[in-house]
Amino acid sequence: MRWKMDYKKLTEKKKILDKHRPFDTALIKNLEEWFRIELTYTSNAIEGNTLSRAETALVVEKGLTIGGKSITEHLEAMNHAAALDFVKEQIKRKPSDLKEKDILKIHEIILDKIDRENAGIYRRVPVRISGSAVVLPNPRKVQDLMDGFFSWLKKEEKMHAVELAAEAHYRFVTIHPFIDGNGRTARLLMNMILMMKGYPPAIIRKNDRLAYIKSLEKPQLVNGEGDSKNDYFKLIAAAVDRSLNIYLKAIDGEVEKPESEKLLKIGELAKATNQTVPTIRHWTKEGLLQVAEVTESGYQMFSEEMIERVRNIEKMKHKRLTLTEIKREIK
Repeated sequence: MRWKMDYKKLTEKKKILDKHRPFDTALIKNLEEWFRIELTYTSNAIEGNTLSRAETALVVEKGLTIGGKSITEHLEAMNHAAALDFVKEQIKRKPSDLKEKDILKIHEIILDKIDRENAGIYRRVPVRISGSAVVLPNPRKVQDLMDGFFSWLKKEEKMHAVELAAEAHYRFVTIHPFIDGNGRTARLLMNMILMMKGYPPAIIRKNDRLAYIKSLEKPQLVNGEGDSKNDYFKLIAAAVDRSLNIYLKAIDGEVEKPESEKLLKIGELAKATNQTVPTIRHWTKEGLLQVAEVTESGYQMFSEEMIERVRNIEKMKHKRLTLTEIKREIK
């Protein structure tokens, strides 16, 4: 039997937040603008987009292009922000009112101008998650599974808002109904449910990416049995708690500082992974590793996430995969 998550702390914080409603117009505008960029930046970063937080803001708010970044990365930023705007338009509804067309619309916006052929359309081919042993449903089952998903959503209104949002996210990514964009759509779905219930949206931080992915994979490997979802529910609850704190601090006049990202020089990345600098430089040139930032002095800086990437590359090399095959696996 699954361990029951205690949401009392979140419920109490929401009650405090509700006492301040309606919020000051300027305050809520500032918060919504901050969350719009932060949610877009973090959700896309989880999927491998290399735009920094500042670059994401320039693309979304100013419509500027960033040198050295792909057209797809620019479109991912603009599309996510547009999809979030659509989600905000739905929050006066109830989760039980959500229909298939709402999810298809979110996905259509996510892949707009990136993959028009598959935007807003359930997948018709088998897919797999690179580096994962999780077996995803046969494409022929997707429509029935999604019909079941919406039937479940209509019946679960009594669940705590945070558990409902998290469970909906988990069930959605486990079905994996689209050929691409499932993670971004799932996080938008989760946050739409949270906002419908009066909670602020949850931000899955870039630095939590691996923990987030592993917490989803663990129950997927055992069909959600036992306490396998505990880590996942804890991670989502912590994300909601942070967002509640951001709102409460803003009411008290405090400004939230963005999550800091520790970046590694090429030598630091090499040392952390027991590789040589020439090897790291070569893998970067081949596109196996992503540069997070280039300093004014020309130094390439890497996110800590690349440590895990290097280790995965090494594992694939031991399996005698070629660099081309490794690159395909990573993508």
